[in-house]
Amino acid sequence: MMRWILVALIVVPGTVGDLLTTVGMKRHGEVNDFSVPGLARLVWQLSRNPYIIVGIVAMAIPFFALMDLLSIAKLSFAVPATASSYLVETALAKYLLGEEVGWKRWAGASLVAIGVMLISI
Repeated sequence: MMRWILVALIVVPGTVGDLLTTVGMKRHGEVNDFSVPGLARLVWQLSRNPYIIVGIVAMAIPFFALMDLLSIAKLSFAVPATASSYLVETALAKYLLGEEVGWKRWAGASLVAIGVMLISI
């Protein structure tokens, strides 16, 4: 039971973190300057973006949950089980972010979800 709670603590906050950082970066715009001063400016700007800040915090939760999961479950279970986030993120990208998601992407995300179900049997 605990391993499934940890999987949820990886999938849900990880998905939220990915969505928030996507929104934050869309609002920030494309990064074109990869010089040292340009990257320093980017870090400064992103450190003031609430979507990025909350997204990073949300993505820290799955990191620690994965470490805990790996202490009680096999890697061959942990990594595929957490891959169920691909289906969740694809759905949220379509319905919350308004992204165009074609049938090939749905098929790929669905195959991942089916694989997760097979592993859990």
